[in-house]
Amino acid sequence: MAGIPDQFIDDLLARVDIVELISSRLAMKKAGANYHALCPFHSEKTPSFTVSPTKQFYHCFGCGAHGTAIRFLMEYDRMSFPEAVETLARQVGMEMPREARSTPNPEATPLYDLLDRAAQAYRTWLRRHGDKDRAVEYLRRRGLSGDVAARYGIGFAPPGWDNLLRELGNEKELVRAGLAIRKEETGSVYDRFRDRIMFPIRDRRGRTVGFGGRVLDQGEPKYLNSPETPVFHKGRELYGLHECLQAQRYPDHMLVVEGYMDVVALAQQGLPNAVATLGTATTTDQVERLFRTTRNVVFCFDGDEAGRQAAWRALENTLPAMRDDRQARFLFLPDGEDPDSLVRQLGADGFRAQVGDALSLSQFLLKELSRDADVQTVDGRARLLERAATTVRRVPPGVFRDLLVDEVARYARVDRVHMERAVGGDGTARPAEDARRPARSAQPQRRTSVRVAVALLLQYPELAARGGEPERFRDLQQPGAPLLGQLLELLQEQPHLTAGAVLERFRGHPHEEALAKLAAWDHLVPEDGVEAEFRGAMARLDALLDEQRLQYLNQQAENGRMTEDEQAEWLDLLRRRKGTTLDTD
Repeated sequence: MAGIPDQFIDDLLARVDIVELISSRLAMKKAGANYHALCPFHSEKTPSFTVSPTKQFYHCFGCGAHGTAIRFLMEYDRMSFPEAVETLARQVGMEMPREARSTPNPEATPLYDLLDRAAQAYRTWLRRHGDKDRAVEYLRRRGLSGDVAARYGIGFAPPGWDNLLRELGNEKELVRAGLAIRKEETGSVYDRFRDRIMFPIRDRRGRTVGFGGRVLDQGEPKYLNSPETPVFHKGRELYGLHECLQAQRYPDHMLVVEGYMDVVALAQQGLPNAVATLGTATTTDQVERLFRTTRNVVFCFDGDEAGRQAAWRALENTLPAMRDDRQARFLFLPDGEDPDSLVRQLGADGFRAQVGDALSLSQFLLKELSRDADVQTVDGRARLLERAATTVRRVPPGVFRDLLVDEVARYARVDRVHMERAVGGDGTARPAEDARRPARSAQPQRRTSVRVAVALLLQYPELAARGGEPERFRDLQQPGAPLLGQLLELLQEQPHLTAGAVLERFRGHPHEEALAKLAAWDHLVPEDGVEAEFRGAMARLDALLDEQRLQYLNQQAENGRMTEDEQAEWLDLLRRRKGTTLDTD
């Protein structure tokens, strides 16, 4: 889908009633100006999920979940951003802009039906084909019941070159679906999957998009996957995700394993929250898809060198997806074990205990970085710092990145400033004491002028007209000042925006999390004192700007480089400074 114009999103959110949307899915009760409910995104007994009709925004003070009507549909109904926008637009009778309309892929539509028919044929052959006994016996040896095999749609591709061709016909479409192969030399067509246990790969909507085939006896490759097709992209899909979500709408954590049989074997033991990558390294797209399902992802790998290399690639591709409310861990299996064998050996509870002992992302990161860097020596610490900086740069700005910088700095025995310099900060990093704030704290630790101003603007956007020139905050050396300038500029141009609409404008922006927390912050300002509080905050920030400029002019004077204009400005600032009490935040 092409980019959706900001103006369309603004108009959409102005028409959508977030209370009506969420109350159609959750039981909510009015509490003052807001509505409360049990949070749908984590387990709780006391409601901490709040919906504000004035801000058109929801926030959970327990787990930190927050957002607009669009984000709610994405998280609760697991829609993509374009799908959520289209759904809401239909509900309020808005027509999607021409450039943003999704158009069905004419090449893809017939393939879904063909792939579903192939999956049905494979399931039938597992029950009825003359060679079925070998396949059924294999599954029994692996400890699978008929119920689990049916849940995952497991089938069997019999020996022979044209079973599927004769069953379904249509050579051209079978080749396009990745189910058959055409020889370039002769043009003849034959079945891709032969004498294999078949695992259908389903997308989020339950449609079959591809297959993985496991050889029954000795042979290579052990696993054969569908090729890339108009409906199947290995870097986006995950085997078992659809089945997992059928069993658990919001799993506490997701386990990423390497093999299809591992996924099914864990489900057989009562652990249905496992998925497998499709013969390639874990991609950032796959990780993002997992984090839309759960906030805790555990990667499970062999404990040998190959497993650690695969885990490191998974870590590198996970870092860009890390946000403040997400957690990734790494579980390494004993030599000679895989999840299938280990869960049969330990049982479900024993395996859960192993998962509970998995390394955190930061622990695995530091362990790998220090493998050839001796932190007892200056050279070793410098080497670790250099390697860590390259890795940390992949993490989006936010609390998680700040804490990771702290952790690496402590481990390398260097000052945080040195670590930030090595990372090449982008100006968004928070001060060290702010970074140590718990990631899900609903209340900012300090009541600064910037925070008060931003929080008031989010609730009362009409205040922006009294905020003066936004550009002046670009160079103010205070945490959050550039964000305040951006917010002032936006709301001076469009004072009708709600807090929810503002957050959509900042989707994916480094300041998105900070804005969300301030949107939910109780600034404790009574309504009749809002304008005075806002003017006071802006006056204190202007005083800080004057003080900052005065320090610069003092340096110019000390160095003998002050111009006549600067001298006049300096004297004016000194006069204005008298009697002014500066806010030290």
